[in-house]
Amino acid sequence: MTLSILVTGASRGIGAAIARELAGRGHRIAVHAGRDASAAGLVRDGLPGAGHVVVVGDVADPEACRRIVDDAVDHLGGLDVLVNNAGIFEAHPIATTSYGDWQQAWQRTLDVNLLGPANLAWLVTRHLLDRPAGPEGGRLVSVGSRGAYRGEPVTPAYGAGKAGLHAMTQSLAVGLAPHGIFAAAVAPGFVETDMGRTVLDGPGGDAVRAQSPFDRVATPEEIAQAVAWLAIDAPVWVSGTVVDANGASYLR
Repeated sequence: MTLSILVTGASRGIGAAIARELAGRGHRIAVHAGRDASAAGLVRDGLPGAGHVVVVGDVADPEACRRIVDDAVDHLGGLDVLVNNAGIFEAHPIATTSYGDWQQAWQRTLDVNLLGPANLAWLVTRHLLDRPAGPEGGRLVSVGSRGAYRGEPVTPAYGAGKAGLHAMTQSLAVGLAPHGIFAAAVAPGFVETDMGRTVLDGPGGDAVRAQSPFDRVATPEEIAQAVAWLAIDAPVWVSGTVVDANGASYLR
């Protein structure tokens, strides 16, 4: 069965890897970008299979979220799975950040990393509840973070937002189970993406790699495989789980 899947933040990094993994398993993907439609188009054009589309919009904007879901539904003929991957990671250590910058960092980070995913989850759930086939079999998968548990001293809003994303996922798993809708999350550690390359190539790179007993960080493809398992293959009985994917760098 071919599924229609919306992957947010899919123009690069983990999101692009998720889109490739899911498309490689025979599913149709709505490749989302916040602004860079051309980058999303390159990802779409490189996906195996046919019928993939690009959708664009700032997930921090509730009305843009509505357009993102509407466009994905219109172009794919419906949606079965939402992968909430879009996120930002901006430094704002409390000891050196001004009060104004502190407020802005928290507002923007929570808008993108928590409220946007919450709005998208509502919109996709409403689509599932209203579709002729009924909601059963729909899935909501979120990409959280190890930082929700171990702390993010340089980016505390990021850690708090990801903790909220985990909690939201588990609340939705309980609330949506009677409708046959599955919700789960993946909590990666450090991943080798363009965003992380500055750290990995800098003087602190060896220390970051040493956080894992494998002495390396994850590839985007490894996180994508975990997401794909939840989005497609995982039994419904693991709904509500948060899968740690951090190379044993943080155990709880």
